[in-house]
Amino acid sequence: MNSESRGLELKIPPPVVALVVAALMWGMSRVSAPMNGAGRVRYGLAGTLFVVGVLCAASAAITFRRRKTTINPHKPSETVELVRSGPFRWTRNPMYLGLLTVLVSWAVWLSVVWTLIGPLAFVIYIQRYQIGPEERILAAKFGGAFEQYRREVRRWV
Repeated sequence: MNSESRGLELKIPPPVVALVVAALMWGMSRVSAPMNGAGRVRYGLAGTLFVVGVLCAASAAITFRRRKTTINPHKPSETVELVRSGPFRWTRNPMYLGLLTVLVSWAVWLSVVWTLIGPLAFVIYIQRYQIGPEERILAAKFGGAFEQYRREVRRWV
């Protein structure tokens, strides 16, 4: 891997990435025709996905705080414990999954098919520049325990 591609690793906070993606999705929705569909159903689905996403991310942050380990995605080396409780029993990245779910809810709300590119772009970026580096650091720090966790719990869901 060259130094240029490593330059973005662990640099941009994931919530900022999600906000940029959401803004781009909004821009796409301004130049594309919305899908026809039942507004109440669409708004209900978007609202439900939003709440689920926020709860997923918030429960992960609360779990980290309770375990007294860092939630700072730019300093995974400051992690003091490999957390496997709470939402971390089902996904290794509940905070990123929460952000992804909120982006999907935004796409549903906007009702433009092309905006679904946004959540996909978020996944690709976060896996490459955030999750990959985090997992390398956690593997070095926790060794076999992290490898076992990685085998038992999926990255996303």
